[in-house]
Amino acid sequence: MITDRDAGTSIEEIAAGLYRISTPITAIPIPGGFTFNQYLIADEKPLLFHTGPRRMFPLVRKAIDAVLPAETLAYVSFSHYEADECGSLNEFLAMAPAAVPLCGKLAALVTIADVADRAPKPMEQDETVSVGCHKLRWRATPHLPHAWDCGYLFEETTRTLLCGDLFTQPGAQHPALTEADILGPSEAMRQGMEYYARSPDSRALISGLAALKPTTLACMHGAAWRGDGAALLEELGQRIAG
Repeated sequence: MITDRDAGTSIEEIAAGLYRISTPITAIPIPGGFTFNQYLIADEKPLLFHTGPRRMFPLVRKAIDAVLPAETLAYVSFSHYEADECGSLNEFLAMAPAAVPLCGKLAALVTIADVADRAPKPMEQDETVSVGCHKLRWRATPHLPHAWDCGYLFEETTRTLLCGDLFTQPGAQHPALTEADILGPSEAMRQGMEYYARSPDSRALISGLAALKPTTLACMHGAAWRGDGAALLEELGQRIAG
């Protein structure tokens, strides 16, 4: 569903109660453009994963409103502290009076407790939070692919890994959900920009994500993906190790 025709912002359900919000960007020095994605979990306590950059706030809010009142958000979550992850965090907190920042313990300690206008809920490794029918597990992944405070949420009901910058794909036009190859395009982009931190723990951290056995990968840039997520993650681990 297109929610803003001028910007091309859309929202599509990629798993039960889990929606991908996507805005294509062409005015960017990446051949073919880029996409910025956020993920909405529509439940008793709605959760938004990634806010998008601050200037994208009106577009993301409008997309959320197409599914549920954005003012009812209970959690605003993200992988790590970066503009496209949480640039409009405080705008969402101001709009949604009950919303709480949900992030890893490290992000809460070093950044979010200071910059957010509302105290965050810090998540320990493998701590879970229920938002109704959906249950989310926090996995800390320092420096994977970058940022000391990096981590991901795994939605256990739909087996969806909200995997942030992993499997970043270039291009402004993508289906909301695909079963086609995303590793090839993401590896080509990584080799061109090298945004991975090359931590000695990266392979083990990827194996830990693979052990969750996700069947949907909710990527922040490009299409979301459906299939054997464990196998794809392990293949990514091999590429990085190589």
